[in-house]
Amino acid sequence: MELFMFIAYAVVGCLLALALTASAAFTLQRNDQIVASMQKVRVPDSWLPRLATLKAAGAIGLVAGLWIAPLGVAAAIGVTLYFVGAVASHLRVKDYELAPAAVLAAVAAAALVLRVLA
Repeated sequence: MELFMFIAYAVVGCLLALALTASAAFTLQRNDQIVASMQKVRVPDSWLPRLATLKAAGAIGLVAGLWIAPLGVAAAIGVTLYFVGAVASHLRVKDYELAPAAVLAAVAAAALVLRVLA
Protein backbone atom coordinates (compact mmCIF):
# COMPACT_ATOMS: atom_id res chain seq x y z
CA MET A 1 0.00 0.00 0.00
CA GLU A 2 2.87 2.37 0.81
CA LEU A 3 4.36 1.84 -2.63
CA PHE A 4 1.03 2.68 -4.25
CA MET A 5 0.78 5.88 -2.20
CA PHE A 6 4.35 6.83 -3.11
CA ILE A 7 3.68 6.28 -6.82
CA ALA A 8 0.48 8.30 -6.56
CA TYR A 9 2.39 11.10 -4.79
CA ALA A 10 5.09 10.98 -7.47
CA VAL A 11 2.51 11.43 -10.22
CA VAL A 12 0.43 14.09 -8.45
CA GLY A 13 3.45 15.91 -7.03
CA CYS A 14 5.32 16.03 -10.34
CA LEU A 15 2.26 17.20 -12.30
CA LEU A 16 1.60 19.87 -9.68
CA ALA A 17 5.27 20.88 -9.82
CA LEU A 18 4.99 21.29 -13.60
CA ALA A 19 1.90 23.49 -13.20
CA LEU A 20 3.65 25.56 -10.52
CA THR A 21 6.76 25.96 -12.67
CA ALA A 22 4.70 27.17 -15.62
CA SER A 23 2.70 29.53 -13.40
CA ALA A 24 5.88 30.92 -11.83
CA ALA A 25 7.41 31.50 -15.27
CA PHE A 26 4.28 33.22 -16.56
CA THR A 27 4.12 35.35 -13.42
CA LEU A 28 7.76 36.43 -13.78
CA GLN A 29 7.15 37.21 -17.47
CA ARG A 30 4.13 39.27 -16.43
CA ASN A 31 1.80 37.35 -18.70
CA ASP A 32 -1.24 39.49 -19.50
CA GLN A 33 -3.71 36.91 -18.18
CA ILE A 34 -1.81 36.43 -14.93
CA VAL A 35 -1.40 40.16 -14.38
CA ALA A 36 -5.10 40.78 -15.10
CA SER A 37 -6.11 38.07 -12.64
CA MET A 38 -3.78 39.44 -9.97
CA GLN A 39 -5.07 42.99 -10.51
CA LYS A 40 -8.65 41.74 -10.26
CA VAL A 41 -7.95 40.43 -6.74
CA ARG A 42 -5.94 43.57 -5.88
CA VAL A 43 -2.50 41.99 -5.61
CA PRO A 44 0.12 44.74 -5.83
CA ASP A 45 2.39 44.48 -8.86
CA SER A 46 5.42 44.47 -6.57
CA TRP A 47 4.28 41.12 -5.13
CA LEU A 48 4.49 39.24 -8.44
CA PRO A 49 8.18 38.25 -8.16
CA ARG A 50 7.65 37.07 -4.57
CA LEU A 51 4.60 35.02 -5.50
CA ALA A 52 6.46 33.51 -8.46
CA THR A 53 9.32 32.60 -6.12
CA LEU A 54 6.89 30.88 -3.73
CA LYS A 55 5.44 28.83 -6.59
CA ALA A 56 8.92 27.87 -7.81
CA ALA A 57 9.97 26.90 -4.29
CA GLY A 58 6.84 24.77 -3.95
CA ALA A 59 7.65 23.01 -7.22
CA ILE A 60 11.21 22.29 -6.12
CA GLY A 61 10.04 21.08 -2.71
CA LEU A 62 7.44 18.73 -4.19
CA VAL A 63 10.03 17.11 -6.46
CA ALA A 64 12.66 16.96 -3.72
CA GLY A 65 9.97 15.37 -1.57
CA LEU A 66 10.35 12.23 -3.65
CA TRP A 67 13.62 11.65 -1.79
CA ILE A 68 13.16 13.72 1.38
CA ALA A 69 9.67 13.04 2.71
CA PRO A 70 9.51 15.90 5.26
CA LEU A 71 10.42 18.37 2.52
CA GLY A 72 7.62 17.03 0.32
CA VAL A 73 5.17 17.35 3.20
CA ALA A 74 6.31 20.92 3.93
CA ALA A 75 6.10 21.88 0.27
CA ALA A 76 2.62 20.39 -0.08
CA ILE A 77 1.47 22.30 3.02
CA GLY A 78 2.91 25.53 1.64
CA VAL A 79 1.36 25.07 -1.80
CA THR A 80 -2.01 24.18 -0.26
CA LEU A 81 -1.91 27.31 1.88
CA TYR A 82 -0.83 29.42 -1.10
CA PHE A 83 -3.84 28.36 -3.15
CA VAL A 84 -6.27 28.53 -0.22
CA GLY A 85 -5.07 32.12 0.09
CA ALA A 86 -5.66 32.62 -3.62
CA VAL A 87 -9.23 31.34 -3.27
CA ALA A 88 -9.77 33.64 -0.29
CA SER A 89 -8.39 36.58 -2.29
CA HIS A 90 -10.89 35.91 -5.07
CA LEU A 91 -13.76 35.61 -2.62
CA ARG A 92 -12.71 38.78 -0.79
CA VAL A 93 -13.34 40.87 -3.93
CA LYS A 94 -16.39 38.82 -4.94
CA ASP A 95 -14.60 37.37 -7.99
CA TYR A 96 -16.04 33.92 -8.51
CA GLU A 97 -13.63 32.90 -11.29
CA LEU A 98 -11.67 30.89 -8.79
CA ALA A 99 -11.83 27.40 -10.26
CA PRO A 100 -8.10 27.21 -11.18
CA ALA A 101 -7.02 28.23 -7.68
CA ALA A 102 -9.56 25.90 -6.05
CA VAL A 103 -8.49 22.95 -8.19
CA LEU A 104 -4.81 23.58 -7.46
CA ALA A 105 -5.59 23.85 -3.73
CA ALA A 106 -7.35 20.48 -3.90
CA VAL A 107 -4.49 18.88 -5.87
CA ALA A 108 -1.96 20.26 -3.40
CA ALA A 109 -4.01 18.88 -0.50
CA ALA A 110 -4.12 15.50 -2.28
CA ALA A 111 -0.34 15.60 -2.69
CA LEU A 112 -0.02 16.32 1.03
CA VAL A 113 -2.22 13.38 2.02
CA LEU A 114 -0.43 11.05 -0.38
CA ARG A 115 3.04 12.08 0.86
CA VAL A 116 2.03 11.64 4.49
CA LEU A 117 0.63 8.17 3.76
CA ALA A 118 3.56 7.05 1.61
